[in-house]
Order: sequence, then structure tokens, then C-alpha cells
Amino acid sequence: MAISDIYSGPDFGKPSNYHKQYGYQIMKVVVVGTRGFPGVQGGVEVHCENLYPRLTEKGCEVIIFTRKPYVDLTLHNYKGIKLIPLSCPKSKFLETFFHTLYGVFSAKKISPDILHVHAIGPSLFVPFARVFGLKVVMTNHGPDYERKKWGRLAKIVLRLGENLGSRWANKIICISETIAENVRRRYKREAAVIPNGVIIPKILQSEDTLKKNSLEKGKYILSVGRFVPEKGFHDLIDAFNELRLTGWKLVIAGRADHEDRYSRDLKEKAGKNRNIILTGFLTGIALQELYSHAGLFVIPSYYEGLPIVLLEAMSYGLSCIASDIPANKNVELSNDRFFKAGDANALAEKIRELIDKPLSKEEKRKMIDIIAEKYNWTKIADETLKVYKQIAN
Repeated sequence: MAISDIYSGPDFGKPSNYHKQYGYQIMKVVVVGTRGFPGVQGGVEVHCENLYPRLTEKGCEVIIFTRKPYVDLTLHNYKGIKLIPLSCPKSKFLETFFHTLYGVFSAKKISPDILHVHAIGPSLFVPFARVFGLKVVMTNHGPDYERKKWGRLAKIVLRLGENLGSRWANKIICISETIAENVRRRYKREAAVIPNGVIIPKILQSEDTLKKNSLEKGKYILSVGRFVPEKGFHDLIDAFNELRLTGWKLVIAGRADHEDRYSRDLKEKAGKNRNIILTGFLTGIALQELYSHAGLFVIPSYYEGLPIVLLEAMSYGLSCIASDIPANKNVELSNDRFFKAGDANALAEKIRELIDKPLSKEEKRKMIDIIAEKYNWTKIADETLKVYKQIAN
């Protein structure tokens, strides 16, 4: 689908102004900053995949500019959302730059009520959008310049993106109070704190994915994420190798978006222990089965914005261990569940301490109830719509 295919009548290129159609109000929203969905790895991708269908239900017309290398090019509509793939190089250094620049120029042609920009890298182009007369909401998913994968130049560009987005956006959303406080302190701007959400899952009884990977129910440690240094999977593998747990396996579900030396080294390290399983990137029932039957969940990250995978693990009632970074400590885990980030020995000790102490039914229920209340996607959509309405009139 081309951009010119979105509209063909006299309203093409004109703001909707909440024009009434079929008896309800329509707000036109264009989104940039995500690779796309469904079935695309990444926290921003999961966030957008869950948020925007709910906003369409609340009267928004949502258009997502996706990145061609990552999405199904035959899928033009997803749960009422228009998906428009734009060309960009598949490069961790260049794709965000070119895709967002293309997206801002394309958004100008559509003249939406809101341009919603996700993450600080794409926010580099918020000033251009404002000069074009667009009303911009920026969601800060965290200080990406803290990620270990970026070199010095990339970190400078990301800091600049945070700076320009924070100063020029009409409204700012942060996914955690920690990020919002950083924005207040550095840029003297107020931000709405609207977190990531979680859908409380049904615990699956099927075990097809376990059988495929020779796993025993309740006898494996699970971790999920991209193969990048800041996820800390190398520390988790070192800790697991140190423990030599009888009958237990370590399962890491994920892959690298861009194969590099780190991801190749990680695969080589995992391949030396037959009890370490790398499943590749999983979604749907396969991933749900792994969550449903894990004995322990570990998130060893050095950096997170707000850890969706940890929230997902908690929504299954899993016993969880997390590194002691601020983003993880914002989540409702007891203090005895944290270890010092980057310390494989401390992680090994924490696993040894908790691996044979499953949560009681009461503890599981309490944790699931907290997640359901605080990270509810319907509430998150309501709060996001409030931000839109503050500037769309």
C-alpha cells in the first residue's frame, strides 16, 4: 500500500479536526519509531502492537509507518490499523534515521491530528515535524544511549534525539517515573507517565515447544530478549555453567536483529553446554508454553526502559530474578529477588537460593493481581488518548 492509497477523496491531506463519521468522532494518528508488527521482536514493537488497536476502538484512525525489511508486506491492516511499510536500509546505524525522516515527510502529506514518535532515536526529527506544522507526541522508552551496543557517535546522536524531542514535542510520555524524572531534571518539561502493559494470559497445558526442545516442565530457567550486550545473557550463561544444576536446563528465547560478533560469541558459548537451549525468536503459543511451564525466570539486563518480558513473566505467576537496575526495581518484586547487574557470581548465588523455592498459589495470585491492575492496556490507551486530546483541539 502506498501513502497515496490511504485517502482518495476530498479529505486527503486535510486534518480530520475530529470530523464526525458514522456518528462518532475520528482522530487521525500517524505513528513512527517502531519497526512494525505483528511478530516483530522488540519492546517498542510489543508496546505499539497492544496500544493502537485499543485506540482504534476509542475512535482513532491509526496509521503506522513500518519498516519494510521486518514486516509482512502483504499485510495492510491489523485490527483496524493501517500499516504502511516504508523503505529503509536494514542497518542498526542507519535504518532509524532514514525511516523516521521518510516517515515525517510522509506524515506531512497525510496531515494527521497527531504524529506519535516512539523512542529517542526517532525523536531527532521532532523539530522538523513541528516546523511542518504537525502536533507531536513523543514517547520516551528510555535512555537508549546507555545500551552497550552503541559506539560513541551513535550515543551522541541518541542524546541529541532525546534533547530535541524533549524540547520540541508538544507533549511527552515516559514509560516509567524514573525516565520522567530525568526529563524534568534535564529539560524542565513535564511528562505523562504511562507504562507498558501486559495482557494477563491463560496458563497453557500444552507442551509441544517443551517436547521439541527436550525440556521438562518446571525444570528449566527461562530468559527472553534480543542478543545484544545490555541484555546480559553472557552473564546468565556463565552463572548457569557455574551452578551445574542436575536435571535443569537454561532456555533463552530470542535472536539478534543484526548478527554481530557479540551474538556469534553468545551462540558459541551456549553451544558448549548441551543443557543450554537457544530457541530463536518465538511468539504466540510457542512462547506462551515456555512461560507457562518454566521453573524460574531471569532477566540479567544492564539496561531497560520498562522490562516488558519481566512483566510478562510475572503475569504468568513465575518466580523471577532480576538485575538491580532502576527499571527492574520499579517493578513490584521483593528485594530478595534482585542481584547486582553484571555480577555472574551473584546471579549464580541468587539462582541457587531461589530455584527450589517456587511461589505459593497465594503469592502467584497476588503478583498477577498487581500486574493486572497497574499495567492494564485499556487504562494505558485511555491515558494516551487524554494526552492526544490536550493538543489536538
